[in-house]
Amino acid sequence: MPERPSKVDALALDAAERAAYELLVDLPAAPLAELVARWSRTEPLDAVLLRLEERGLVSCAANEVPRYTAVAPGVAFEGLLLDLEEQLDAARRRLSALDRQYRAQRDATVVEVVTGRRAIEQRLGQVRRRARREICSLCPGSCLALGPSEPLGRDLGCRTIYDQPALSQPGALSTVEELALAGQQSRVLPHLPLRLHLADNQLALVQHTEPGHTESAMLIRPSALLDALGKLFDMLWQRALPLQPAGRPGLEHGQSANATQQHLVTLLLSGLTDEAIARHLGLSYRTVQRRVADLMAELGAHTRFQAGAQAALRGYPQAPR
Repeated sequence: MPERPSKVDALALDAAERAAYELLVDLPAAPLAELVARWSRTEPLDAVLLRLEERGLVSCAANEVPRYTAVAPGVAFEGLLLDLEEQLDAARRRLSALDRQYRAQRDATVVEVVTGRRAIEQRLGQVRRRARREICSLCPGSCLALGPSEPLGRDLGCRTIYDQPALSQPGALSTVEELALAGQQSRVLPHLPLRLHLADNQLALVQHTEPGHTESAMLIRPSALLDALGKLFDMLWQRALPLQPAGRPGLEHGQSANATQQHLVTLLLSGLTDEAIARHLGLSYRTVQRRVADLMAELGAHTRFQAGAQAALRGYPQAPR
């Protein structure tokens, strides 16, 4: 049978010593014979009690029948706790010194190349843990986004830009809209130049994946290159259109023309059909067809996606006249 959890597991006692001490707590001033009758371990109890007595955790009354008593835990373990605290402080100091040495050896290396999915996921975890204020992501294609609750449960900002191929994946738009409702700020552009996760402009991971090739990524530390990636994200963020959560009312329920027009443009960029757009906007299928046609005519676009892309690049949301 597995041992029951001990009340003093955190202290510097072995299993037999812990069991004997707790037995004495339950049976104060008990003679050895009574303790032995309750002892279920294979170690000789008298030897275990002797060790506890030598450590000042147990006292033995020198009567005709010796009786053992546990020293009060607050007194008995104060010294042990102080020793453990000193050991912990020493371990922290050693860890800090090793960390400084580690960083000193690697800070000169601005870019670390990482290969393989598992290694990339580990580096992505490092980027997330490094963030204290915000994680910014560029998510092209089938890139998995970081939701606002994912970075270790901390209260971090989360800004993510998607492209049209990413939002064309089955179920992608619904997932993105759920993240938006949970607090993630999401925007969309026709195309994105790279896949990026950036933590506070202090650490970045740039991923590169090609069919038939091993997945690889670059971990980028503070440098001019990292600064450039931060500026690239900010520039793309300014050009991108906000993705609004689904289920907001259409014009029939009081939504402004500009807001509906902006949402229409983002949905065009996502590659949704008119039927799907109608459901998301809460409009009729014919109303969506008419508005898409009006937008294409105003922009001089020949395809639906071309209309969305041109609107994004022109900084819509002016509603068509």
